[in-house]
Amino acid sequence: MALLIPDYCFDTIYDITPELLRGNGIEAVILDIDNTMVPYETAEATVENLRWLENLKKVGIKAAFVSNNHRERVEKYAESTGLSAYPDSGKPLRKGITAAISGMETTPDKAAIIGDQIFTDVLAGNIAGIRITILVKPIKDKRDPLCRFKRLLEKPLLAVYRKREKRREKRKG
Repeated sequence: MALLIPDYCFDTIYDITPELLRGNGIEAVILDIDNTMVPYETAEATVENLRWLENLKKVGIKAAFVSNNHRERVEKYAESTGLSAYPDSGKPLRKGITAAISGMETTPDKAAIIGDQIFTDVLAGNIAGIRITILVKPIKDKRDPLCRFKRLLEKPLLAVYRKREKRREKRKG
């Protein structure tokens, strides 16, 4: 079950600061695109996306996109950011993550993965030995039966995460 529990949960990518990442020894981030950076129907990076990515770059954090979506969609989005992309990655398999880590010339213990799905992004990061897995709320949830079913399965895992965080807070305070 530990492979399915994220290290952090945030409402949006914009809540994830370069300071948080640097404070955890992160020098590279692997990013999902759809429902993490932008909704499925948004083809290119938004001004907010670009500003957030630039803030990472300013502190020396590299970034790359690893997506299960198809080449045309992923490359169009990535081109708008100037970053590398690894489409059709097959997450939770580690091949796209391994390629991104290699492309950024880093190691899994210095990387974070950020995405909106436990069964693809969090699981893939943990399988690949990524240091930190970060889950964000989906920007716009798909309403098809498969996505609804996966979100239902995520609920007890998120409850485990919240319980763990409450225990951490009690130890701190």
